[in-house]
Amino acid sequence: MTANPRKTGSIRHLGPVHISELKKAVLALPESVWDAENDSKPNRFDALDATRHIVFRFVSNFIDWRQSFDRPLWNEWRPLLEPVLAQATAAYGYANGAFPRVMLARMAPGGVIQPHRDQSPAAKWPHKIHVPLQTNDDVTFEIDGSNYHLPEGEAIELNNMGLHAVANRGSTDRIHLIFEYFDIDQPLPDWFADLQAQIAAAGR
Repeated sequence: MTANPRKTGSIRHLGPVHISELKKAVLALPESVWDAENDSKPNRFDALDATRHIVFRFVSNFIDWRQSFDRPLWNEWRPLLEPVLAQATAAYGYANGAFPRVMLARMAPGGVIQPHRDQSPAAKWPHKIHVPLQTNDDVTFEIDGSNYHLPEGEAIELNNMGLHAVANRGSTDRIHLIFEYFDIDQPLPDWFADLQAQIAAAGR
């Protein structure tokens, strides 16, 4: 299963976005909300143990990125999230874009995300985009052996098919808005129909 050829091979800077209102609201969130949302999150992957999440939207299964569902906080946060999402993705120029996954990710000082690749078929097609809302100079994002620092308030697409890892060696939390984005009008890859056929045959 090959990845979407439109995805970046390393990182792609999409430009600055206005995060002030969103950041203010995120920093005002009580710990009880972080605890409750993290406890019920659908993205429980071993590599992400060092990160707490508030998930607004998520894929309905790990096969098809076109199918997603809204989590309870999505409607409440839409007025703050949608302007940032739109501004961050304007450079792609898609007439019909969709956001199958939208979440906040919070890593405490000393946190580490171990090297991994996003493995599910649903992760191979959408662009994976980060918007740092709070960071520090000692947070590094490694992709295929190269280290990057993602600046606060800039939208950046990352290669989630590459081997990537994160470390927060600073003294403050690192909080990112992370989301996926794809072009609804882009033809599906050949392997997707084959995968659906295999799943259908296995279910008989």
